[in-house]
Amino acid sequence: MRTLIAASCLFAVTGCFFGNPTEPGPVDQTVTLAPGQSASITGTSVRLKFDGVTGDNRCPADAMCVLGGSATVKVEASSSSGNRTLTFETGKLEPVEYGGLTLELIRLMPYPFSATPIEHADYRATLRVTNR
Repeated sequence: MRTLIAASCLFAVTGCFFGNPTEPGPVDQTVTLAPGQSASITGTSVRLKFDGVTGDNRCPADAMCVLGGSATVKVEASSSSGNRTLTFETGKLEPVEYGGLTLELIRLMPYPFSATPIEHADYRATLRVTNR
């Protein structure tokens, strides 16, 4: 009888810890990607690929500008439900929804300097992905 009670208690406790395996858990992941690089988002079928930067007219760090400027960051998102190109603007950091997730551009590096052009391969985009 004690064995049956102990087994029942153990089953109840482990059921609380593991929950329903079909329910997705919380997602809170930060990824930094180079152009052409991809990353899978843990616990989802979503994969992100940093396509690159277009129209980088951010104010150089060594200049005085009236406006801050902006750069356009393109990210290809793919999942079991299809592909979509996501566009982020550094001048207005608004989140984008995709596949039940919220994606935010946190940072685009390097920051421009007036005398140093940025090569396409040197860019790094940092994205935060959540489902909360």
